[in-house]
Amino acid sequence: MTHVRGRIWRDGKPQDDFDFSLISDCLAGEDTLVWCDIYDPDHAILKELAEELHLNSWAVEDALADAERTKAVVYKTHTFFTVYSVSVKTPPPEDTTESRLDIHRISAFVLPRGLITVRLSPHADFDFDIDEVSRRFDELGGQEYGVGSLVHGLLDVVVDGHFDAVQCLDDGIESLEDDLFAEHVPRKGLQRKTFQYRKDLVALRRVVLPMREVVTVIQHRRLDAKNGTELDPGYADLYDHVLRVSEWTESLRDMITTVFETNLSLQDARLNIVMKKLTGWAAIIAVPTAITGFYGQNVLYPGIDTAGGFVVSTAIIVVLVLVLYVMFKKRDWL
Repeated sequence: MTHVRGRIWRDGKPQDDFDFSLISDCLAGEDTLVWCDIYDPDHAILKELAEELHLNSWAVEDALADAERTKAVVYKTHTFFTVYSVSVKTPPPEDTTESRLDIHRISAFVLPRGLITVRLSPHADFDFDIDEVSRRFDELGGQEYGVGSLVHGLLDVVVDGHFDAVQCLDDGIESLEDDLFAEHVPRKGLQRKTFQYRKDLVALRRVVLPMREVVTVIQHRRLDAKNGTELDPGYADLYDHVLRVSEWTESLRDMITTVFETNLSLQDARLNIVMKKLTGWAAIIAVPTAITGFYGQNVLYPGIDTAGGFVVSTAIIVVLVLVLYVMFKKRDWL
């Protein structure tokens, strides 16, 4: 179901008269700033809004498409970008094959005096903290710096979510490293957890790495905006955060690859140890088998049908078994 909310500022002061049907009139005001947030939009509603505000038709289609990559595109009258917010499931799922992350798409149209966000989610319980965006906008003194500060607040919340997600994966991968050398951890469960963390990391990297392009495009687009340079330190800090998240995901990819390969190596080592011990015990068992088999022949031999023959054969078995056991034990074959 489509849900629309918004805020409006006039002369730097927040107002309570936001009306979605009058959004074009609000955007026409010289000292007006408008933010409209549309959740789960109906195609007809968004198309009508696009015609009213002269939004690019391709950008509108991208905002409604099922699968779009993270990107930013500059048009003549506005800038369009798509980003993905990431949230960590709390509590974590009990099923190790289920993802620990929820990923939601947010598209935005940046106009000279307004921002229109379009949020899509495949989950009915989608809960992106849009109020946090509004709070950060107010803290930044957004009314003074215009729409650029509103975009900054949105991207800042998104990037903070990326930090939380990469921290969650980092902690999880560290726990996998501890489980690698634990004595009583099921190998099958460890493999499943490793594979799922690997899938989550791949999904996170797909939305994190292109964020550098998005922040760069938006920051350069603001150069001609009023008071644009005032927000440059904020966008520089935001870009630094994006770089840190990107580098963090790269290091986690190396870590999960190392865990995966180490697990395989440990399995091979355990198999070699088992085979070595089985071979040692098989050699020991072969001694009594060979001797009793010899004495079980249906032919005459020294000591047949005598107590001495039984004692000698038994002594030979015991001596050879003890010799082999001591030799194998010294070589750590048992």
